[in-house]
Amino acid sequence: METSSDRPGGSRGPWWARITVALVVVAVLVALLGWFGRLPSFGDVFGSQTRDRSGPALLKSLQDMHRYEAAVGNFQVVVDLEKDAAFLPDAIRGTRTLYVGAGTVSGYVEMGGLDDGSVTVNADRTEASIRLPRPVLGTAALDPERSYAVSKQRGLLDRLGDLFSDNPGSEQAVQKAAAQHIQDAARDSGLAERAERNTTAMLEGLLHSLGFRTVHISYG
Repeated sequence: METSSDRPGGSRGPWWARITVALVVVAVLVALLGWFGRLPSFGDVFGSQTRDRSGPALLKSLQDMHRYEAAVGNFQVVVDLEKDAAFLPDAIRGTRTLYVGAGTVSGYVEMGGLDDGSVTVNADRTEASIRLPRPVLGTAALDPERSYAVSKQRGLLDRLGDLFSDNPGSEQAVQKAAAQHIQDAARDSGLAERAERNTTAMLEGLLHSLGFRTVHISYG
């Protein structure tokens, strides 16, 4: 007896099963092409041109700074940030970004709160004592000229989502991670201690040039 599977054009399985298999095959091909960097971009095909139609920058506020920036540290970190989806393979849903972040952190002494009790001078103006707050570290600032993404791997659903996103391929997460790593490194680098030594040397040199023979600088 001839069955439906033996007849030409006969059913070879449910239609939804064939669609599922086709989607899996496409996802695997996209993942492989993306992995080896062979997936062409539309910009390469049609060309691209950049026009800057930005408006003028608006001044929002001014702030007086009463600090002495005594030291600056330059840092670089390689961030490997991976985001996986539960129960889905990386080829379908998931991202992994390799990012090189370079930035600076400053060490400074805040002098805006000094009062008359912070500076004492003897009667013949040969000895001076200054008490300052301890140096603190500023916020890590990434340098866009030296920070860049080395590679980006995205699943099929993430690639499709970028087509409808207002901010496709956003690097905000890796930039935030890079800034945090740089901030942590600055705390362990001795930058605050260096800022203290440099501030002391600057004030001692300044007061000696003004005729003071003995200078005491303390922090607290």
